[in-house]
Amino acid sequence: MPVKLEWSSQPAAPGTHRAELNWQGAPGTSGALASALNGWQKLRYEVTEEATPGCDGVRYSYTPTLGIFTAVTSAAGEVTVSESRLRNAVERAQAHEGVDLGAELDRLTGRIWDEELEPFRYAGDGAPVRWLHAAG
Repeated sequence: MPVKLEWSSQPAAPGTHRAELNWQGAPGTSGALASALNGWQKLRYEVTEEATPGCDGVRYSYTPTLGIFTAVTSAAGEVTVSESRLRNAVERAQAHEGVDLGAELDRLTGRIWDEELEPFRYAGDGAPVRWLHAAG
C-alpha cells in the first residue's frame, strides 16, 4: 500500500523539509528501509526498530557529513555495545598514540550522529512527532 508523507518546513535547515512516518513491519524491515534511504545522499534520517521477543532492536542514523551509523539497541532504546567492540576500542587506544578512548566510545555509541541529528529531531511549528518502529 502506498504511503503518503506529510511534509513540513524544517526549521533546523531553512529551505528544507521534514516528514515522519510511524510504521510496523517484520523484524529486519528497518535494515531494508535504511538501505533504500541510503541512496538519497542529501537526506538526514533515523530508522528505529524496537526490540521484540527474540530480536534485538536496531537504530540506523545517517547524515550527509558522517555517513551511516548502525547500532543494536536495548528494550529501553539505548545503544548497546558488545564486549568484543569495547575490547577492541580499549586495545586501539592502548596501542596507538593519538587514539583517544573517549572518542572511540563516542563513535561506538553514535554520539556524533546524535549531536548532528538532535536539532532535526524536534518537530517544526505544530508538526506532529511520530516514532518509527517495527513490531514482529
